[in-house]
Amino acid sequence: MSDPFIAAALLEGVPSAFAATRDGIDSLLRDRGLRQSTPEDTARSLLLGAAATASLDGSTYDAETLAAGGGDELARGAVRLSTELLGLLPVWNRSPVQAIARMHALAAAGSEPDEDLGRPVNPAGVARLTALADMVGHETLAPGLVVAALVHAEISAAGAFSSHNGMVGRAAERLTLVSKGVDPASVTVPEAGHAMQVGAYRSALVGYASGRVNGVHQWLLYSAQAFTRAAEASPLASS
Repeated sequence: MSDPFIAAALLEGVPSAFAATRDGIDSLLRDRGLRQSTPEDTARSLLLGAAATASLDGSTYDAETLAAGGGDELARGAVRLSTELLGLLPVWNRSPVQAIARMHALAAAGSEPDEDLGRPVNPAGVARLTALADMVGHETLAPGLVVAALVHAEISAAGAFSSHNGMVGRAAERLTLVSKGVDPASVTVPEAGHAMQVGAYRSALVGYASGRVNGVHQWLLYSAQAFTRAAEASPLASS
């Protein structure tokens, strides 16, 4: 199989944009970072991510409220997903579709009937998730940041589930950053990077969903900036 991600990674301006973003992330992790980060830093990043990803779907509760067990069903689902997300890494590496189904079950519990949790309802979306899993399972020369961005957009655009597709896509993006070694301790906050520019985020996803090359290009250039904001939102950046 040919390299499935490299064509997108080589679109005009994408290599330089992601190289600059990766340099910024590496600087954070090196200078403020992994040798000093603690499990508490990871937990805080995940909590901030839960509040941000829920806000993108309409929730209005902040991280402190979520930490105290408050929030609406959407926020509680985001917290549940963030709490178990890193434990899904072995499943993601072995069977991405199974991991995606589990992400949906965690996020949608309480919002969807039990029999619908983790069960796709859109056959075309299932086919896209299966194709994505096959792509993720092959070696690529594309940067891990690019792969993470494309995983996020593809899950969101596939619409395989009746709800929470965006939240699952954002969770898979974070998990890919860990899997690809971009952010092994998961201390950046990619969800916050998107929540800081909601209009740009939604516009870029619409562009990607169009299926046109220029839409993919728009999404990737947007994502490079979002990952920079994700690093700025890290607990390490303020420590």
